[in-house]
Amino acid sequence: MNKDSIAYTVIFIAIVCFVFVGVLALVQASTAERVARYREDSRKAAVLDSLQIAYTDFADAARLYDSAIVPVQGQDAYTAEIDGRLYIAVQQSGAGLWGTITIILAALPDGSEIRGMQIIAQNETPGLGGRIEEAAFKNQLNGRKTINGRLAIIAGAEASPAAQGTIDGITGATRTSKSMEAIINLALEKIRTIAGALQ
Repeated sequence: MNKDSIAYTVIFIAIVCFVFVGVLALVQASTAERVARYREDSRKAAVLDSLQIAYTDFADAARLYDSAIVPVQGQDAYTAEIDGRLYIAVQQSGAGLWGTITIILAALPDGSEIRGMQIIAQNETPGLGGRIEEAAFKNQLNGRKTINGRLAIIAGAEASPAAQGTIDGITGATRTSKSMEAIINLALEKIRTIAGALQ
């Protein structure tokens, strides 16, 4: 066959594509179980992080999760009793600036006090909105009281993170900060709804 012909080029490209697709499919199939296990371990760790339950590694996280966390049937929600107080953790997603942001937020059943929050997925701008994953932002929520079960995220000259029911937003990432406010408040609403259904 003439190597300069279109037919040769098409056949050559088809064979190369078939080989590479086959290799990728083989790698995907051989790692699928490990990836699924990692996702499950990460989810359990994120629930523990939102509830401020310390662990050393994924094995320890799985043990603590199994002993302290009770999943809520039919919901992306979990309950745990910590220091004699019941907390509900929920998974909540919402639109960010560049894509979906997904969090796990833990709070008292009436939403009056947040225990903690963990980000499990986000596509915000690195160095700006992506800073929602930094401890400096997330730790503001630890033990934060809300006003009427809602939280405000404020920035700039208005910022006063010591004020009840508020936390400081991320400078230069107003849209992401407002998105986080909406997602957190949806999570608090979900917690109150689940608490009502559990009674």
